[in-house]
Amino acid sequence: MTAQRDYEALVSRGLKLDLTRGKPSPRQLDLSNEMLKLPTSYKAADGTDGRNYGNLQGLTELRELFAGPLQVPAEQLVVGGNSSLALMHDTVVFALLGRVPGAERRWVEQEVTFLCPVPGYDRHFGVCERYGIKMVPVPMTAEGPDMDVVERLVAEDASVKGMWCVPKYSNPSGITYSEEVVRRLASMPAAAPDFRIFWDNAYAVHHLTDRPDELADLLRLCREYGNADRVFVYGSTSKVTLAGGGVSFFGSSPANVEWFLSHTVKQSIGPDKINQLRHVEFLRDEAGLAAHMRRHAELIQPKFEVVDRVLTKELAGLAGWTAPKGGYFISLEVPRASEVVAKAKAAGIALTPAGATYPYGKDPDDRTIRIAPTYPDLDELEQAIQGLAICAKAVNC
Repeated sequence: MTAQRDYEALVSRGLKLDLTRGKPSPRQLDLSNEMLKLPTSYKAADGTDGRNYGNLQGLTELRELFAGPLQVPAEQLVVGGNSSLALMHDTVVFALLGRVPGAERRWVEQEVTFLCPVPGYDRHFGVCERYGIKMVPVPMTAEGPDMDVVERLVAEDASVKGMWCVPKYSNPSGITYSEEVVRRLASMPAAAPDFRIFWDNAYAVHHLTDRPDELADLLRLCREYGNADRVFVYGSTSKVTLAGGGVSFFGSSPANVEWFLSHTVKQSIGPDKINQLRHVEFLRDEAGLAAHMRRHAELIQPKFEVVDRVLTKELAGLAGWTAPKGGYFISLEVPRASEVVAKAKAAGIALTPAGATYPYGKDPDDRTIRIAPTYPDLDELEQAIQGLAICAKAVNC
């Protein structure tokens, strides 16, 4: 068979290519090298010395810079370290061990269930699995999570305390939630008074085109519908500046922010304000942030084009895939995905395990493969996607 001969030839090439994680490429990281020379002043806008303890919530000027992109008033943002995942992890732990506003008991004292739109972000699911939180998959549609399913489960089951969401350029599908979906999330009845939406707006500014998707303001809508405490918002500069040296954000209602800070004050006397100052000095304002992200798009948008071109040529009719306007991933839907990934591994092409985008690593249809095109250079990426296509045909043709 031609497909098998092509696969044998692929294996014989001895490739070593990696598409496993959505990492910025070295050229993207180079865009922020000037940050390493900053800040030029240790003084914050209010005159405090950034080298010293204090200011647990983070610098006002940095919170003001990201308030618009994250759709959270600056006074309701908290600045963290380089990982928004760490903030999400800590929020779950804080809720398990200390009552969130509106809760009758700590989560650790009762059954806790999280809704998980699928395909979704494996590290979200890992947090739940680590702490024994039951996960219920919710199918994604072209508009976002299937809200008929979400509304029914949240209204009927008081154990449903949380829901993971990557609302803009979702990981891995690239879908942005429609305004109707966001409104329904804000307004739906909940059996649990302490139900929370974990709104991981990781790709808020990661556009690939000059016509970016628009996302409705969930925090504002929750307040308007009388559910002000419903949402926890997260974001970071991990893929904006330096992935290992960025800043992260937690945002919510005033009550939730006060609750969150009441726990973090036990962890730290103050954050890394020098890093916060260098971010402010480097990015300057929202216009500076947008200009910086356009430079990112110039580097990675051609990579998304390469993936689409190769898949269109090689797998049209056999597989389907997304063409997002932003974010870091492409979701490939192909039969017998786990076998395709195994064959790719044997050929020297590393992929995220099939099923990783589902709770407990189990994709019931065995169809989803997450493609992370940002890190390799264009030539390596094209080789990897061509190799992936050969593997898909070797399994299914």
